[in-house]
Amino acid sequence: MIRAIMNGCNGRMGRVIAGLVAEDDGIEIVAGVDRFGENEASFPVFSSIDEVNVESDVVIDFSNAQGVDDLLESCVKKNLPIVLCTTGLSEKQLDHVHKASEKIAILKSANMSVGVNVLMKVLKEAAKTLSEAGFDMEIVEKHHNQKLDAPSGTALSLADVINESAGGDYEYVYDRSNRREKRPEKEIGISAVRGGSIVGDHDVIFAGLDEVVTFSHRAYSRAIFGKGAIAAAKFLAGKEAGMYDMSDVIG
Repeated sequence: MIRAIMNGCNGRMGRVIAGLVAEDDGIEIVAGVDRFGENEASFPVFSSIDEVNVESDVVIDFSNAQGVDDLLESCVKKNLPIVLCTTGLSEKQLDHVHKASEKIAILKSANMSVGVNVLMKVLKEAAKTLSEAGFDMEIVEKHHNQKLDAPSGTALSLADVINESAGGDYEYVYDRSNRREKRPEKEIGISAVRGGSIVGDHDVIFAGLDEVVTFSHRAYSRAIFGKGAIAAAKFLAGKEAGMYDMSDVIG
């Protein structure tokens, strides 16, 4: 039985994961972390990882970017692997993540959905072929009106995948309102929509002469992210120090 700490246990995703784990015989949440120390769960809740006094195998993090640095330091001290699902990290924080991975196992993914990660695999081949054929590449992502960061971490990851596959020399463009010129060849446009209760939609558009190819993923429930995080936690427990991602989980 894998013993997990749920960091951000009282958040939307924390509650979703707790519900899914309750029905899973291979993993249990032995402690939660909420920065206010509020206990809304059946397991003990602490205000920080440092205060957790329960034996555990892995941390699942769905919290806030502001707390990631302290989380990394605490997990290094406790030698705890982290499934890092929090998005919106700065370049400095990403550097901290990679340094921490020299001492503990860290699985970082902008999107824990199995479907999105299969999409990324497909895009590697599609982007190479279609970019060579002169197709323009655009990404449109849509999320609920409570999401803090834009564009989404998933949209940026999709952009990185197609950029790398297409040669790595594309510029990301988020706003064209101040330009009056035709579209340069070497750019990837990334557009963000915020509204209502949209869980997460991503469209990767390849627009060529007289034809358009679109790869789409629609999330209808946050449960898909929770299921992916649980699968990642089972995979990561006991792993050696290093950086991992969902491609390691899905094979």
